Amino acid sequence: MTYSTQTSSTIDRGSRTAGASPAVLRAVQALGLLSVLNLVCQYVTAGQLFPRGGPLGIHATGAIVLHVVTGLLTVAAILYARTHRGPWWPAVLAALVFVLSFVQAYFGEHTNLALHVPGALILTVGIVWVTAWSFTRAVRR
Repeated sequence: MTYSTQTSSTIDRGSRTAGASPAVLRAVQALGLLSVLNLVCQYVTAGQLFPRGGPLGIHATGAIVLHVVTGLLTVAAILYARTHRGPWWPAVLAALVFVLSFVQAYFGEHTNLALHVPGALILTVGIVWVTAWSFTRAVRR
């Protein structure tokens, strides 16, 4: 015969966390994937800007979408860290990417490609890192 020493408050708290985490984790994963897809669109339209004068409107609209999606990714990562008592570094990295997206837009509008292009690479690394983290086994525990 086994005896459990777990109290009802422990059970309740655990069930709240377990119930909230999958939905929040799915939001982090979905928003991470949307951010990556948005970056792919940004790279394609930026590549078309140089040879032919390309779709500047699409690239500019993609930048606005990137602000929105990375902002939502930041909120979702913060909610995940709070509800699951998980690590805070993904939320901090998502917030840095969100802020950097505005810096990127500024330098893109002012045609300073010497800063805009390396900034795009940093954005990509940050977004891919948070997205990849959200799909690891450690997160699903």
